[in-house]
Amino acid sequence: MRLKKLSIIIVNYNVTDLLRACLKSIEKFVQDVDYEIIVVDNASPDTSWKALIPEFSQVQFVPQENNFGFAVANNLAVKKAKGEYVLLLNPDTEFESHSMKEILDFADAMEDFGCLGVRMHNKLGHFLPESKRSVPGVVNSFNKLFVCFGNGNRKTYYRNDILESEIAEVEVITGAFFLCRKQTYQEVGGLDETYFMYGEDIDLCYSLLRAKKRNWYYGKVSILHHKGESTVKDEIYLQRFFGAMQIFVDKYYRSKKPVQHFVLTKGLRLKHFLERRKLPK
Repeated sequence: MRLKKLSIIIVNYNVTDLLRACLKSIEKFVQDVDYEIIVVDNASPDTSWKALIPEFSQVQFVPQENNFGFAVANNLAVKKAKGEYVLLLNPDTEFESHSMKEILDFADAMEDFGCLGVRMHNKLGHFLPESKRSVPGVVNSFNKLFVCFGNGNRKTYYRNDILESEIAEVEVITGAFFLCRKQTYQEVGGLDETYFMYGEDIDLCYSLLRAKKRNWYYGKVSILHHKGESTVKDEIYLQRFFGAMQIFVDKYYRSKKPVQHFVLTKGLRLKHFLERRKLPK
């Protein structure tokens, strides 16, 4: 098996047009890198993605008969990957510059490299703060959930103390653009398959930190993220989102930090209740 420098892994579910744009952006902007692309379709009811197979003949498409979640699909693709590095990439993202080699050179140069994320913005050009985050704790989680006080330039859940264009160590990056060495990814167990969707990127970042790895935000490079366009905000979404946060809290706080576990659990339940009341009847 001939090894490559990079394996780009994309999990698709019912977003054929966005996936096509994503693949075209990779073709255009990812150059001077020996890479492969693996697309896992998570049993999309919309089978129009199959039309992309002849259009992108260099892409390895892996259809799934059942949708067991984002983590399961990514872990499956990582096992198949031939790259030294794996890049977990959302299908609703697009590259905008010839920057992948620069990012890989940076990763190669960093001691104890864990993972790396980049600056993300939406189609209006607005910065997406989840590009750089902290591990959830009592104070920063309540600030995020309920906006109890102004953020200013302090180190909150969203790392407002780090400039958008800065290169800095952070605790958590997003799974929409998640670069990691394949060996490191597998050594820490990959994405926790307990999560169906949401939260698994936070968990993996935390696992890397616990393994004494260093996670990076690379703000010199930006990508477009069509955030929310592939997600229906309904009761199922709320259950998965808040359920994922509860999995993280139970996993890391229940036994070792019971007071924090109690407070965070109550906060998540309250916020879930409030968000459910906003849904259309």
